[in-house]
Amino acid sequence: MNPASSLAVGEAVSGPSARSNPAKYLYSAVAVLLLIATLLGFQQFYLHGRAYPGRELLPAARAVIIAHGLSMSAWIILFLVQPLLIVGQRRRLHMALGKVGAVLAAAIVLLGLRVAVLVVRMGPEFPLWGLSRRQFMAVPVFAVLAFGTFVALGVWYRKRPQIHRPMMLLATLSILAAATDRITGLPQLYAMTTVGHVFGPFFPALAIGGAFLLLKWAVTRAFDAPLAAGYAALAAYSAGILVVAPTDAWVRVASALVGS
Repeated sequence: MNPASSLAVGEAVSGPSARSNPAKYLYSAVAVLLLIATLLGFQQFYLHGRAYPGRELLPAARAVIIAHGLSMSAWIILFLVQPLLIVGQRRRLHMALGKVGAVLAAAIVLLGLRVAVLVVRMGPEFPLWGLSRRQFMAVPVFAVLAFGTFVALGVWYRKRPQIHRPMMLLATLSILAAATDRITGLPQLYAMTTVGHVFGPFFPALAIGGAFLLLKWAVTRAFDAPLAAGYAALAAYSAGILVVAPTDAWVRVASALVGS
């Protein structure tokens, strides 16, 4: 990802005035919801400096894990702040923080890939969603790559708010599984259902994205085609990850990445 001089995370810097845009509050509202999900999912990290469900952070990877956690948290906060700045007509500050968002997004991709490797290399072996550690590694690796792709699209279309806004939302949804999968009791609600088998830990983020798409349609009385197309791509991609993860081909790739 190439940082762009006028990246706007969550809202674009050009286009119709936020005062005439009925969707302005929707992006702020969904940002609050994603922040709450993040706080709930990572409460062990925030309150006790521990990994879910109360384990010690891997000593040899502690610094990288903390940096990754802080960068992800900063992104969620920035995703909330940026649309609020647009609503408040603070476009210059919005654009300045957009530059921070570009650097932050690049850091999240690099740190996310590094943490995925270190956790498999040094962490204990126990099944997650019926997958071994190497198999489950596909989840964080492909999720963070989806995040990077959506952010890159958001940067490219930063002057087209009708595309920029949904791309930044989809980028945030693509990494939300890291938080929702750690909310005690939540995965058990859908893990054994059809959607759980198809989408695994990605289902809550997809449910939020789908609800947002329908709500936005109802409020604005206009179908958001870029959001719908991006959402469909994210849903298909998420389901594909669960198909690829248990394959021998992916395990070989994961083993090469881990170095064993």
